[in-house]
Amino acid sequence: MSIALLSTISLSLNMELLIETFYKAFDELDAETMVSCYHDDIVFEDPAFGILKGERAGNMWRMLCESQKGKDFRIVYSNIVAHGDTGSAMWEAFYTFSKTGRKVHNTITAQFEFHEGKIIKHTDHFDLYKWSKQALGFKGLVLGRTLFFKNKLRHQTNHLLSKYEKQLP
Repeated sequence: MSIALLSTISLSLNMELLIETFYKAFDELDAETMVSCYHDDIVFEDPAFGILKGERAGNMWRMLCESQKGKDFRIVYSNIVAHGDTGSAMWEAFYTFSKTGRKVHNTITAQFEFHEGKIIKHTDHFDLYKWSKQALGFKGLVLGRTLFFKNKLRHQTNHLLSKYEKQLP
């Protein structure tokens, strides 16, 4: 086996371990370990928050973890794969949506890019309509596919994040 191939295999295993560390910490609601997996120049994106960069992406995980402590939140992760500077994983979140008291089971596909041994880009994909029906019931069934709903959700989640950040020391 060539040294270049061994180096590539080693890098891929390290990045798979980094992704696993991230999700294990998420299941334990350990936001600081999650954030330590991120590069300072992280770019995170998902259907609920849109694009978050740098410290704001880390603060989103801090806010989410803090809000779920002592509740029925759990995640299951699988299919962690890394090849050089990219990777992916599947994860599922199980929780009760606090605004409605409805149970949610969200299935997410995550894509990663790595730089300097950290996650520099993290994109989560999930079916926002399916999520909205679970979390919001009839309201999500009726409005969940609309651009109005997507924009309103992003506005609300980013407003909550801004409010959370104002309370940080």
